[in-house]
Amino acid sequence: MSKLVIRPAEECRYDIVSLGEIMLRLDPGDERIHTTRNFRVWEGGGEYNVARGLRRCFGLRAGVVTAFADNPVGRLVEDFILQGGVDTSLIRWVKYDGIGRTVRNGLNFVERGFGVRGARSCADRGLTAISQLKAGDIDWEYIFGKLGVRWLHTGGIFAALSETTPGVVIEALKTAKKYGTVTSYDLNYRASLWKGIGGQAKAQEVNKEIAKYVDVMIGNEEDFTAALGFEVEGVDENLTNLETASFQKMIQTAVKAYPNFKAVGTTMRAVHSASDNDWGAICYYDGEFHEAIHRPHLEIFDRVGGGDSFASGLIYGFMTTGDAEKAVNYGAAHGALAMTTPGDTSMALKEEVEKMMKGGGARVDR
Repeated sequence: MSKLVIRPAEECRYDIVSLGEIMLRLDPGDERIHTTRNFRVWEGGGEYNVARGLRRCFGLRAGVVTAFADNPVGRLVEDFILQGGVDTSLIRWVKYDGIGRTVRNGLNFVERGFGVRGARSCADRGLTAISQLKAGDIDWEYIFGKLGVRWLHTGGIFAALSETTPGVVIEALKTAKKYGTVTSYDLNYRASLWKGIGGQAKAQEVNKEIAKYVDVMIGNEEDFTAALGFEVEGVDENLTNLETASFQKMIQTAVKAYPNFKAVGTTMRAVHSASDNDWGAICYYDGEFHEAIHRPHLEIFDRVGGGDSFASGLIYGFMTTGDAEKAVNYGAAHGALAMTTPGDTSMALKEEVEKMMKGGGARVDR
């Protein structure tokens, strides 16, 4: 494995650009989707959450490549993105037909789990503007060649939106590499997304091709198995027995299959209940494993976005320190803090992340 080489900040407009769908999340709070009379709304998307965390928590310059139907819902999501400090100039706006027959914006209804009741989501994302993107629609030469980007992040959720989105991912990754932009990809396997376009077999076909162009591969044990076909031994079906050695073996197998991987980061979660998880992470870099501080029985408020916040912390650590040990701990601490607040996106402060990395507790800060 070769080391990451990150472009100098002064020659790039963006530190991080993400490629992916951003939906309007409707959150019933303490109630259920099917019984509530009120929803609180947020923005969220697996790839976007990473860029927003890097901007809002870590202060980096972030942009997003996505597409919206140009209607009030799309503009509402844009307003949320602006509030998070993420640049919106790369968004593609598609003319709305008035009823959503040909193009729409995605909605994601998400209820938080508690105790024996797991979290649950119900997505309404058919015919979304970004799912209709195809290779050639985005001027990647302009983004990577003229504007300059230090790091591109995308993932398996966007790749699964339609039969054309994998081509957009590969086009972006190839152009990014042409201009020396580091690329990361979160496998983020979602069976519900792949079901209509070929299922798990198609997911593996697509992700195995995309993996050839990725510098930093991210995912959990389920993602690596479902999306790339790497089995993890020694983990029971309830994820109550996490063996670090099994994850290390899996990662070594993945790196051997894809020598272009410069780093691999994976979260490790044992689910005791919806609100009680063991939480950890490991990173493989420059031929060595680095394990984050393990946090048994982490109390979970809203688990959605925890993995995305791990990714943003990991990226920040690599971009600012070049130290894999620090990077994986930035990721694990940021992911843990993100799951203490509602919504997909992180509300953590950089100081809180660094305090947690040092072993700081939950005493009141005065």
